[in-house]
Amino acid sequence: MNKTTFNLVAISIFLMTFSILLGPLIDLSPTVPAIATFAILGIATFDSWSLEGRGGTLFLDLIGGFSPEYRERILHHEAGHFLVAHVLGVPVTGYTLSAWEAFKQKQKGLAGVTFDDVELLSQLEKGAITTRILERYYTIWMAGIAAEKLVYEDASGGADDKNKLKGVLKSLGCSDSFCNQKQRFSVLQAKTLLENNWSAYQTLVDTMRKRATVKECKDILIRQGVKSEK
Repeated sequence: MNKTTFNLVAISIFLMTFSILLGPLIDLSPTVPAIATFAILGIATFDSWSLEGRGGTLFLDLIGGFSPEYRERILHHEAGHFLVAHVLGVPVTGYTLSAWEAFKQKQKGLAGVTFDDVELLSQLEKGAITTRILERYYTIWMAGIAAEKLVYEDASGGADDKNKLKGVLKSLGCSDSFCNQKQRFSVLQAKTLLENNWSAYQTLVDTMRKRATVKECKDILIRQGVKSEK
């Protein structure tokens, strides 16, 4: 069971418990919460087996989408990935700002920035990945968290990004303490890149908010004088 499906099950249990406690006070038939709970559990089961968790992700994202701060956090998070990838010379190929947009592009998750990973995959296939490439991707993966911390002073997203970094380090035989250390260091690296290009980052946020194309976003960064590594 993935995390999203688990959340749906937790919601159904909460609703059932809540209705049992307050049902007698508001004259609510026990049949209503029972039907609602079984319906949610049925949806969660179908989602887990048939949609690989994407249905639950869409549902939770739809609920969160009613909050302007939720949408803005996602926007600033993804803009952080976009700018840092551009600076470090990793081509951005696309981005989404909601689970529905990701679903339409046949991607998993709530939102995200996609990259041209040809160089990374080529080195992985050869079994000779360089430290330079790894450090570059560590910083890009942590850039969303860094952006949230700069804007909101904390980060509510980035669990998948942390798992990517930890997964790679674990495959290299690194300890948990080293993974945590590398995560903190990569966040600091990303924060520095964002701070050095802060005006361009804010312009990028405004541009992505309008759902501009990847090319339009890149052109904005270039006009803002943001240099890209080769």
